[in-house]
Amino acid sequence: MTDVKRLFDFPYYQLEKFNLEKSLVNKYKGEWVATSTQEYINKANKISRGLIKLGVKPNDKVAIISLTNRTEWNICDIGILQTGAQDVPIYPTISEDDYAYILNHSKSVYCFVSCDFVLEKINKIKEQVPSLKEVYCFDEIEGCENWSKVLELGEDNSIQEEVERRKDNVNELDLATIIYTSGTTGRPKGVMLSHKNIVSNAISSNLRLPMELGRSRSLSFLPVCHIYERMLLYMYQYCGVSIHFAESLETISENLNEIHPHVMSAVPRLLEKVYDKIYAKGANLKGVKKMLFFWAVNLGLRYQPYGQNGWWYEFQLKIARKLIFSKWKEALGGELKAVASGSAALQSRLARVFNAAEIPIMEGYGLTETSPVVSVNDMRDYHFRIGTVGKVIKDTEVKIAADGEILVKGPQVMMGYYNEPELTASVLKDGYFHTGDIGELDKDGFLKITDRKKEMFKTSGGKYVAPQVLENAMKESLFIEQIMVIGDGEKMPAAFIQLNFDFVNDWAKRKEIILGNTIEEKITNTQLISRIEEEVNLYNKQFGSWEKIKRFELTPDTWSIEAGHLTPTMKLKRKLIKEKYKGLYNKIYGNNE
Repeated sequence: MTDVKRLFDFPYYQLEKFNLEKSLVNKYKGEWVATSTQEYINKANKISRGLIKLGVKPNDKVAIISLTNRTEWNICDIGILQTGAQDVPIYPTISEDDYAYILNHSKSVYCFVSCDFVLEKINKIKEQVPSLKEVYCFDEIEGCENWSKVLELGEDNSIQEEVERRKDNVNELDLATIIYTSGTTGRPKGVMLSHKNIVSNAISSNLRLPMELGRSRSLSFLPVCHIYERMLLYMYQYCGVSIHFAESLETISENLNEIHPHVMSAVPRLLEKVYDKIYAKGANLKGVKKMLFFWAVNLGLRYQPYGQNGWWYEFQLKIARKLIFSKWKEALGGELKAVASGSAALQSRLARVFNAAEIPIMEGYGLTETSPVVSVNDMRDYHFRIGTVGKVIKDTEVKIAADGEILVKGPQVMMGYYNEPELTASVLKDGYFHTGDIGELDKDGFLKITDRKKEMFKTSGGKYVAPQVLENAMKESLFIEQIMVIGDGEKMPAAFIQLNFDFVNDWAKRKEIILGNTIEEKITNTQLISRIEEEVNLYNKQFGSWEKIKRFELTPDTWSIEAGHLTPTMKLKRKLIKEKYKGLYNKIYGNNE
């Protein structure tokens, strides 16, 4: 039996243990097309042979940029790694400047792209990247070499021995991939992850996800250029899970009902949007139906696992599940056994209401630098506690520093930042990775994240404020899409708020309030501002007087990755947002700069 030590061992292990007819499944022109485990390996070997013929040497870098997750990505990934080269996945929607920076910093020799959206951006900066020899596209696009050309070059079996020799020379401690994290400030950093980093994480994490080996289906849509989804794809291969790639974020609902997945990953922002849509539908019901809907929701918001609320609650929950929650479950395909939530903090209310609806959202914690999983909740064996990110996974040690920072030691901790020895030394000390996150471990071993160390600030009164805690609470309001708490060195905390305009428009219609036609008219409407103030005051109640949001300003833009407000993992670019709304900042604090 293949011993999985390197990333390219996963498909071979799957072949021996499960030999799936549907290992990777992609939709082309409206039809789901399956790639078997054997075909997956055959094509990966062709890519390896083709790349060797193109002159790719061990330790060369090959970039992959795909707008959506797709079968071709996985085939290229394994094909590249088998040559002893490393791959550099790049987030598709970052700026052209960042494309150029990453390709140059990594000295990538070839690049695989998915479609014309990515190709257009590459073409604009290609001349700035002297190391780049050729670009290959997965889609058929005029004027660009197709990836099939590399497959055709690899039809020649005569150099398979060279592929095997190169595979044998790859050690589990060797570099496998460089993942550039966008960061909330400055240039992207290249996180170096070894084969062992990711393999160990996939094998340890699989113990926390309830999957029937060789029989489960997954839906993949979170960007595979991030280590979170990528590690899960390896884990699915290890467990014989059939991987289906969603066509796009817009088609997730449709794809869920075509595939009926047993497992998938999600980020809190997506779960918030799903809940908001369900809630808005409920608000439009009438009479008894509306009454029952909100009875079920309120019951769900009090949910505790393992029958902790007592028999009467469980009896009511059984009725709510039959009458209301069964429809929610059905809308997500009806067969989900686990949804792994990561990348940002999950609001407790979402964990409660979805788990009450038998949609098991299990929150975890990790970073690119930890390949990524450090801890994760699991409904089985009492390993689930709402408001925490679960218990630390196997072979991993977490300790809390004197200042509250979470320190991690384990086989998943990165090799370092590519060509950045000083930066590496600043976070890897005494065998521990310093995460920059503040947290606590309770007596039962559950880890709780409270804030980002470098995002905490002190008001002029000398009081510390943890902005993420305030932001997560405020985002429970259906009126608030995004919020950033400010106030470093100022007399009080305040906030910039981006409204959820879909909900705001619906609210105004129900209340027969005329908001105006333009965004500017809406955000200056006194009735709306008063209503937002009510929301802020409501959520302020759970905080101490020094950390309450005393003032806020509504922003006219929709905060997005493209507009520069958010990183590709939907984290706030605080410095840039503050700069963008300098006028509003001065208005709040009375500065006349």
